[in-house]
Amino acid sequence: MTMPDTSANGRVGRPRTGRQESPDERADRRWSDLLQEVRVAQTGSQVLFGFLLSVVFMPRFAQLGGFDHGLYVATVILGTLATGALTAPVAYHRIFAGRRLKPQLVDAAARLVATGLVLLALTIGSALLLLLRVATGDSASSGWIAGAVMLWFASSWLLLPVLHLHRHNGSPGPPSAEPGADRPPRDPPP
Repeated sequence: MTMPDTSANGRVGRPRTGRQESPDERADRRWSDLLQEVRVAQTGSQVLFGFLLSVVFMPRFAQLGGFDHGLYVATVILGTLATGALTAPVAYHRIFAGRRLKPQLVDAAARLVATGLVLLALTIGSALLLLLRVATGDSASSGWIAGAVMLWFASSWLLLPVLHLHRHNGSPGPPSAEPGADRPPRDPPP
């Protein structure tokens, strides 16, 4: 639905679509949404990373073989990168604050969060592989189980949302202005 945008003096300006919000209002809303998403991912990332840091001080760690030591190091590095990517929007916000670049801030932060989620999934997968290898002593089944879990992450974090988007929006490509902005508004409930 397109409605004329009227300023405070009553003049008709450019048409507005979707939520009928200004670019600044849209950027503010997207930033708030992104921060809520980051809070969830960041908490999980930090808890897992804290756990990983403590593992090296456990007595059993010295008994691990070379592959498992390497897997542990790779897992810690992935966790570090995930934590860095998921906390980077804070630094971006500090640097961009007051410069009227909120839309650019939101876009850059969204890319970092997406990268952080991929790194977090890889951290979880490699941590699971390490845990299963140590707990079961069976490398083959541990690999299959960790692979299945990674497939689940790819399905639930990427494939299912893209399929859902495609079913409701007709395209898995990037959104135009807002999901549903090109559709007429629904009538309010009676």
